[in-house]
Amino acid sequence: MRQMNWPNILTLSRIILIPFFIVVFYLPVAAAHFWAGVIFSLAAITDWLDGYLARRLAQTTRLGAFLDPVADKMMVVAALVILVEQYADWLISLPAMVILSREIAISALREWMAEIGKRAHVAVSLIGKIKTALQMIAMIGLVVLPVGFSFWNDVFIFILYLSVFLTIWSMVIYLRAAWDDLMS
Repeated sequence: MRQMNWPNILTLSRIILIPFFIVVFYLPVAAAHFWAGVIFSLAAITDWLDGYLARRLAQTTRLGAFLDPVADKMMVVAALVILVEQYADWLISLPAMVILSREIAISALREWMAEIGKRAHVAVSLIGKIKTALQMIAMIGLVVLPVGFSFWNDVFIFILYLSVFLTIWSMVIYLRAAWDDLMS
């Protein structure tokens, strides 16, 4: 079973951490949000580490190529759903909707481009990686801090909106790369 290498194990661990993240977040203990943030941080670190190890150790696999973006989206969805519920405010709901809509649209675009043999035209870009890093930082901060912890909540909401700007920008880049194929 050559598909089960360290990068793929790390990716699977990210998926396995999601229910723990959710359960810990809702535990009725004082440090629940802190520990949920720690779990989410570990999952976010595996996102970087699995890709690094796959390239460094020449252990890229089809399973990893499939699971990595799935695990990423599952993490983001879990955190955004919790944050929308926790904050119950359009300031969080609006960026959550933009991020989730973009993820659905780009996933569909990548699938379609793969079907026509042009998946490389919509490969992950540097802007996409920066967007993901900003999303993770914002979500970790917003998960850990209690609602209304004014200054720091504002800082992490600002970072979330920066990630939304990059979310839209990267989507435009991907759509421009695929535009001729979409219009033919």
